Amino acid sequence: MKWICSLLIGSFLGTGTLEAQTPNPSPAVTQSASASNQDLNIEAYVELLRSQVRKSKSQIVGEVMQLDSTQAVAFWPIYKQFEADYTKIGDRILSLVKNYAENYDQITNPVADQLATELLSIEQQRNLLKKQYYAKFKQALDAITAARFLQVENQLEKIGDLQIASQLPVIRGGEAQ
Repeated sequence: MKWICSLLIGSFLGTGTLEAQTPNPSPAVTQSASASNQDLNIEAYVELLRSQVRKSKSQIVGEVMQLDSTQAVAFWPIYKQFEADYTKIGDRILSLVKNYAENYDQITNPVADQLATELLSIEQQRNLLKKQYYAKFKQALDAITAARFLQVENQLEKIGDLQIASQLPVIRGGEAQ
């Protein structure tokens, strides 16, 4: 579980590990209770990180979009809806990373297939969501502003994907299982 913490923190912040944030369990605490408490600590910490990332992302989007006051009135409510929908996809990504980490040392062909299929499904869902919101932004504003949103979103998405991917080891094995 500590590996997942390091991955998530490294991918969201680019520094540190959660070990310094997680208290050491006392010997009297059972291993399962310790793992459960650690899981809760990790989930709370990840949610905190995600809210900080969303805030930073909104600031970046605001700077890059270069919206006048009239455009901003139309843009931000739609963007808020987009972020709420996009967070659901982020939940799926987090679940996929956890699943990968939990199975990494004993990857089988069926597990690898399930992970790859989920990744492809997430990518498809992200593209469909961006297409849906591109249309909303184009209708509320104009095609140039909507395209700029799409460009900025794609750039930020790629940076996030690269941060996560750079922390994940490539699947080992390849022998028939």
